[in-house]
Parts: sequence; C-alpha cells; structure tokens
Amino acid sequence: MEKGLRCNEQIRISPIRLIDDQDQQVGIVDVRDALDRARQAGLDLVEVAPTSRPPVCRIMDYGKWKYSQRKKEQKSKSHRHETELKEIRIKTPKIGDHDLDIKINRARDFLSRGDRVQFTLRFRGRELAHLDEGQKIFAHVKSTLAEVSKVDQDYRFEGRRMTMTLAPMARKVEAKGGEKPAAPEGPASSPTQS
Repeated sequence: MEKGLRCNEQIRISPIRLIDDQDQQVGIVDVRDALDRARQAGLDLVEVAPTSRPPVCRIMDYGKWKYSQRKKEQKSKSHRHETELKEIRIKTPKIGDHDLDIKINRARDFLSRGDRVQFTLRFRGRELAHLDEGQKIFAHVKSTLAEVSKVDQDYRFEGRRMTMTLAPMARKVEAKGGEKPAAPEGPASSPTQS
C-alpha cells in the first residue's frame, strides 16, 4: 500500500465513518459491516483519513484509483521543464564574427527553451596579455542577447578562463480572464458629437 493508505482487512479501528461508492456519506458504522458492503459491491474499503476520529473510509476500486493517481503524477511531470545550465565554449578571443554569431544564436535557442547559458572563453599562451579582447566579446554577447536574457553572473576570470552566465528573461504572463489592455484612443476612433 502506498502513502499509508490501509485497505480492507488492514483497517483495524472500529467504528469508522463510511462513504459509499456514489460519494454519499453513510455515517458511522462498524468496520465489519463496511467490509461486507464493499465486498457486495465488488470494491475495496480504503481508509482515506486515518487521523480523524472516527477514521474516514471510502468504498472504491483501489487498483483503479492507484492507476489514476500514477497517471496524474506522470502527466504533471511531463509538463514540467527543469532548467539546465548549458555551456558554450569560445576557444580563443580571436574568434571570427560569423563563428561568434553562430554561438550567440545557439545560446538564443537555449535561452528561449528556459535554460541558463554559461559562456566560457579560454586564453592560451600570450593571449592572457589581452584580457580586454575577452571583455569586448562578452560585452557584444550581452548586448546581442539583451532582449532574451539577463546577466546572472557577470564575466569573471578563473585561471586561464573567463566565464559569464546568462539567465532567460521571465516570461510575461497575460492577465487572466482574457481581458486585453485598452488601446489608446486616437482622433480617428473617438466618436464625434454634433
């Protein structure tokens, strides 16, 4: 039995408050009478509220109920999107404009799906003397992706790498009820009175 629900002979406390298979409250009855009613209906007696006094039991098909609960849980899991941290590596600060644009477009795809993106720029050898080139690249990335992202962690230098993390913008939720914002009235839409 899952989640502490007792079923049929596992229910030991008597008397119980009984709800039948049509969701009608029968009242307080002995547990043996409730088990007999459940067997006559071809269903199970399930303790749904064990902490109340007397405990509340319901006559239902326990297997069918468990199946529907599992389906609801799977459906709610499938609609969730877990945010991931995607990494985009830039191997050198001497990257070409088109190559950088391709990486920015890939980041835009990740951000539109709701994932966070970490840009990593690696410096090798004498490139360490030109950290300003890396800062220019990250400034370009920030300005290009400004409409779809916000800076989660600004660029910082770690060893021979410079990293920056971008998070997706919070999506704007429309007002409930289907109301549209009022359009500004112009001279063409205002009624004329004579």
